Amino acid sequence: MMKMFAVVFCLASSVLSARAEFKVDRSVMSDKYWEIWNDQVQARIDVDIEKYRKADALVEVDAPAGTEVKIEQLSHAFFFGAHIFNFNQLGKKEWNNRYKELYGTLFNSATVAFYWRTLEPYPYANRFAERYEDTENFWNNCPQPKDQPHWRRPAPDPVISFLKTRGVRIHGHPLVWGNNAWHTPTWLWDDFCPEEEKFALEQATGVKMPRRDITLPMGVRDMKGGSNELSWEAAWAEIYKKLSAEQIARLVPTFVQAQRDFFARRIREIGARYGNRVDSWDAVNESATDWAHGANVVWPEGESAAVNKLPVTRSEYGLMPANYAYEALVQSRRAMGPKAWLNVNEYNMEAFPGQIADLNAHGADFDVVGSQMHLFDPAESVRIAAGEGPKHLRPEAVAERFARISAASERPIHLSEITITAPDNSPRGQMVQAIIMRNLYRAWFAVEKMNGITWWNVVDDCGAPGEPSISGLFTRDMRPKVAYFAMDDLINREWKTNLKAKVAGEGEVRKISFRGFRGKYRLSWTGPDGKPVSKLVVVK
Repeated sequence: MMKMFAVVFCLASSVLSARAEFKVDRSVMSDKYWEIWNDQVQARIDVDIEKYRKADALVEVDAPAGTEVKIEQLSHAFFFGAHIFNFNQLGKKEWNNRYKELYGTLFNSATVAFYWRTLEPYPYANRFAERYEDTENFWNNCPQPKDQPHWRRPAPDPVISFLKTRGVRIHGHPLVWGNNAWHTPTWLWDDFCPEEEKFALEQATGVKMPRRDITLPMGVRDMKGGSNELSWEAAWAEIYKKLSAEQIARLVPTFVQAQRDFFARRIREIGARYGNRVDSWDAVNESATDWAHGANVVWPEGESAAVNKLPVTRSEYGLMPANYAYEALVQSRRAMGPKAWLNVNEYNMEAFPGQIADLNAHGADFDVVGSQMHLFDPAESVRIAAGEGPKHLRPEAVAERFARISAASERPIHLSEITITAPDNSPRGQMVQAIIMRNLYRAWFAVEKMNGITWWNVVDDCGAPGEPSISGLFTRDMRPKVAYFAMDDLINREWKTNLKAKVAGEGEVRKISFRGFRGKYRLSWTGPDGKPVSKLVVVK
């Protein structure tokens, strides 16, 4: 076992193009784990992958019968993604280059940050274009990058331009989300709720509402506690325990309207700049819990009736516009156009099927459902290796969960945020992470409606506060971990078709047939004149 690990870590120090073949070391997992992920389970996964991820191709070629044709898969129809939140932020050009090289070689899809709080730190001042504080030079000379409010939040323009040069699919995340700590800018309340309305709400609840603390950078105050009596989230929680949504709306009518107006304006402005450049969007993020509590209702009469009947909802985040998930989809479709895919993204898998069915019943226009799976606790990985841990991560439960979502939505599923943490970064701990990842990716890849899987934090110690520091595919100094080799082995070996076939047929109709993973292919052969010939085809 130690000899095998030595090979892996020698290769980890080399360039990424020198890929190593991943070999599973079964000894790091218990017998109980392998009883769960047994040979019969693996064979069933293989059958479903063959059934759902591959297709038969019959292609006409201008070559004599019997000519040998080389068949090379160039790209996948399935989306293997990761967020690209650390673009140019890793501290060294070498590390940044290695990070960027992953997009287009390992990942064919990238999630780009559009979090409102840092994209528009002050009203009407969007950070779309690159400024000095977004440059590689700034980050390479920044002693405490995590203290910067735009850490993990690069300006979208340079990121999207880079991804276009790499031919990588682009996913924007998110447009509408109620989270006050990570998404909603504090200026929305501070600047656009009149003082008399703030006072009325405070008088009615006995809770002093937070004010923007200008001594700390935008986005840092809530993470560090700031100087307010209560954090933003705690203040809202106290308020909606005391008053109904209708009562709150009567106390702060100006703010309610301003909130709705700014939501719509934000979507319009992003759509005007990126609607034709970004392939898909999380139009609404993490709203199913509100729906389950009865706060986020889809009204059959449409947007205007929802506004008149109930202008705000008591969401888990505090105050949100009534029917905001439905409204987000309506506004996003107008702004992004018919070609962009709109996603409804969620972590609450118990409530989600019900919300999807409700949205469907009322004619909501969306294309994809997004599902998350964050295995944040290293101790959970230890329990999984012992054959214990979360039941929803067992192969039969994986199939059942997505069957429920598929039945409710009848749409493709994007596994939109994936975290699998290593127990530690020892050779054994890294192998445990790699095996958990490999088996789960195989099970997810075998789901009929699945169209993509997006890994969340690519690099160790680059997550948000509260997220684990050892959940990356790379160490903080961009050395590949065992999980990188395991993922690369799946995407670029096990799930990539490369073979040869001979031309068949007579007269003018000559074809080759083959079965392969869906995606783009190059067919190449030698013509009768001895010159190389090639043809690009797409297997759907």
